[in-house]
Amino acid sequence: MKAGGHIDYVIQHLRDRLAREDIAELGVRVETRGPAAHVWGSVTSTDCRAAVLRIAEEELAGVPWHADLQVSCHNPPDHPEEVS
Repeated sequence: MKAGGHIDYVIQHLRDRLAREDIAELGVRVETRGPAAHVWGSVTSTDCRAAVLRIAEEELAGVPWHADLQVSCHNPPDHPEEVS
């Protein structure tokens, strides 16, 4: 297997698992960045963020990785905006 082959296999396995899980966050991307994996994008809640990070930690064991996941809420505001 090529040097980068292992990380590519592990990343694809993570992508597949994220697609199968109940969270199925469409805004999450997983890419190779040099010798490491980069998990980035947006999720709908802090619970989803925690789930993605847990799954990434399990699937990327032994591979250096970095996460940059933002929680993006698309719900209408629960109070009126204050205008000065």
